[in-house]
Amino acid sequence: MTDKPKHTVYHSTVLDADPDTVWAVVRDIVAVVELVFGDAVQDVGWTARGSVDKVPSRFDFTLLPNHDLAREEVVGRNEVERSLTYRSVAQVLSIYDYVATYRVLPVTTDPTRSFIEWSREFRVTDDAAPDFVDGLLAMIGNEIEAVRAHFAKS
Repeated sequence: MTDKPKHTVYHSTVLDADPDTVWAVVRDIVAVVELVFGDAVQDVGWTARGSVDKVPSRFDFTLLPNHDLAREEVVGRNEVERSLTYRSVAQVLSIYDYVATYRVLPVTTDPTRSFIEWSREFRVTDDAAPDFVDGLLAMIGNEIEAVRAHFAKS
């Protein structure tokens, strides 16, 4: 692979739940994977003795419909700042050098709500389809929307 440029993506949204409630869910990346991918993922879980409370911790999941195996690792978690950083440990699809961080912040004017920001950096392989990045960006946008919808008040 040549040294391809990094793509940087940033999304944020306001959630209809307080920061502690949101963090109780999203501090577990396995729960986040299940939340954002829903039926498009299977076999989500910790590997190599990983766990929600251990850093670093590896986790795997299988993307459907093609059964692509994603292998990732939590490399940082800050309980005070409510942030989590994870990275890919193997190429999946046409993505490599993937690193992402999300953080949950209070909405200062409304303590019953919170703000989540999610930044990602990644590279794509030389043989990626011409429209791969556009499709990936759409999927990433759907992920933040899935988090927002999860915490939406009925």
